[in-house]
Amino acid sequence: MITTLILWVIYLAFISLGLPDSILGVALPSMSREWGLTLSDGSLLSMVIVGSTVVSSFASGHVIDKIGTGRMTLFSCLMTAGALLGISVAPAYGWLLLLAVPLGLGGGAVDSALNNCVALHFKAKHMNWLHSFWGVGATLGPIVMSWSLSGTGSWRSGYRTISMLQLSLAFILLLCLPLWKKAFGSSVFGSGDTEGPGKKRNVFKIRGAKDAFAVMALYCAVEAGVGLWGSSFLVQDRQLRMETAAFWMAFYYGGIALGRFLSGFIAMRLNNVQMIRAGLLTSFVGLLLIALPLSPFFSGVSFVVTGCGLAPIFPAMLHETPARFGRANSQILIGYQMGFAYLGSTFLAPLTGVILQHTSTGLLPLVMIALAALMLVFSERLIFVASKPTEG
Repeated sequence: MITTLILWVIYLAFISLGLPDSILGVALPSMSREWGLTLSDGSLLSMVIVGSTVVSSFASGHVIDKIGTGRMTLFSCLMTAGALLGISVAPAYGWLLLLAVPLGLGGGAVDSALNNCVALHFKAKHMNWLHSFWGVGATLGPIVMSWSLSGTGSWRSGYRTISMLQLSLAFILLLCLPLWKKAFGSSVFGSGDTEGPGKKRNVFKIRGAKDAFAVMALYCAVEAGVGLWGSSFLVQDRQLRMETAAFWMAFYYGGIALGRFLSGFIAMRLNNVQMIRAGLLTSFVGLLLIALPLSPFFSGVSFVVTGCGLAPIFPAMLHETPARFGRANSQILIGYQMGFAYLGSTFLAPLTGVILQHTSTGLLPLVMIALAALMLVFSERLIFVASKPTEG
């Protein structure tokens, strides 16, 4: 009973993680009008947020060992809520860059901790549903921002509303804090599974680890690239209104959320490798449709198809980590995979914005297709390497 309750708390925490992740791209056109920002300015802001998340992801194992998963989740939610509230009243672009640091730090370590907890103690369907709840948060973010733009003409009330939602979730996490020890025992995750003779000190020497890192980096480059620049693509290349483009981007993240919810049921039939391959194929179809000169409506639908295709890849990769690399290595491998995933968001997705600024936003789907093709290559190599018997 307590374990089930904690699982729902983890789901709520992932809503908290998803809320701020998807609003920057939607708010950027309004920010640009207020401060005269360029796509490169948006790229820099995104890089600071995700770069801070990278730092906390790589350091997650050490921090979690000291304060535990429950406290880490609570502190993360409070940190991001404070940062979002500060952004809502920021007087200049420089303040956004400053507040982006705690916003990013708040997400990295808790993300790694909760993913490892679910990978070790729950079935694949729960990992998919966990990330579906992230999609719920990521879907609500653009909707809130769109309402803010429509109602007040400003992005500020959107950030303020999401900050209040984060604080509400933090209060729930505070009430449930004593239950973590009851659910998983005296250790951080309730077992000694993260220790043992199979634990490796140098993760880069673990067979297949580098391929896993590459897949995660490229995945986030595609997911974040579409989310960050999709609104600008629809406004500038497909001539949609900002509010309409914002709703379609909400539906893109909604496609990810719905896809992961459905993937939870499909995972009862298919294994993680099959889920990854099916997701890659569907995302390719969606990206190809975005590239075609379709009507505004079908262009928007193409984003939803892409989101549905991307849905199972990330959770399947994480849930397969203990099986591929051993339970003793799962926490550090998930932390590093999350770190490299955020590196993809930090550098590759913003780099796309720089490329589009100097060429055309119409090239967005072609750049994303190229990144997805590379992801497929590394994924298949990882599957091959992981299938080989361990030497010795």
